[in-house]
Amino acid sequence: MHSRRILLAAALAASLFPATGAFAQTWPSRPITIVVPFSPGGGVDAVARLLAEKLRASLGQSVLVDNKAGGSGMIGAMAVVKAAPDGHTLLLGSAGETAINAFVYKGRMQYDPFKDLAPITLVTRVPNVLVVAPGLPAKNVEELVAYAKKNPGKLTYSSSGVGNPQHLNGELLEELAGVHMVHVPYKGASGQLVDVTTGQVDMTFVSYAAARSFLQAGKVRALAVTSARRASFAPDLPAIAEYKPLAKYQLENWFGLFAPAGTPDAIQQKLNAAVAEALRDPELAKRLREQGGEPAAMGTAQFRDFIKTESAQFARIVQAAKITAE
Repeated sequence: MHSRRILLAAALAASLFPATGAFAQTWPSRPITIVVPFSPGGGVDAVARLLAEKLRASLGQSVLVDNKAGGSGMIGAMAVVKAAPDGHTLLLGSAGETAINAFVYKGRMQYDPFKDLAPITLVTRVPNVLVVAPGLPAKNVEELVAYAKKNPGKLTYSSSGVGNPQHLNGELLEELAGVHMVHVPYKGASGQLVDVTTGQVDMTFVSYAAARSFLQAGKVRALAVTSARRASFAPDLPAIAEYKPLAKYQLENWFGLFAPAGTPDAIQQKLNAAVAEALRDPELAKRLREQGGEPAAMGTAQFRDFIKTESAQFARIVQAAKITAE
């Protein structure tokens, strides 16, 4: 009788929780879609397509990239939030729509990235590059800070929008260096760089991939990267933090993989392992570095803690600078 009760209890438990195990065993059962919340051709899009290529082979299923641009990345993110939590619809998101916009847009967001998205893994860290107009009399960060202090409110810097990592890079530089600069937001990286080449704007923070052709043509001059240490894709370029008064300077964009909240943990772990395997491929790592990224896989718990730490820094800068998006 005792043995029969144990068997009945086990059968009841199995009947109560069939879905998670079944999902995990059969997943992926159809093509996977990675939603990119930006237009084709940008940094997130390029990384998504590189990653999709590797995941197709390891998961044995088609992996499609779907661009859903608009709303500073929030339209695409919302599409994933609303998707079935079965591991077949994913988001390759940047720091903006997953960790910054909640503080910039506040109550106007239609989702809570910290509750409605399940962090799977960091894919790549993307330091910005500080570039200046050729005619600006500053050959390094120390000279740039000295110039800004001698000319308060004169130095201008562009970004691709309000409240994104590029904008926060400028705010952090102002804070730590004790200088006052003027922020000039643009819609996209092309315009913000073109106006630096002509000297209409003095400097900008931008991805290495976006700046590469301008740098090679000598149209702008790179002073530093915004990561704590030098980047492997530009080892000769110092970090802003190498200038001792700015030793605490570090602020990067990053791209990570997310699933809708409620996605079974077993599927999350399979996704995490598949991305980690993909990032160990030397060819993929090389191509990510060509895009100005540093491959950086993390466990799901580690990625969750990473987002928490990053969000705290972003929130502090946004609040101190009183940044709000229209």
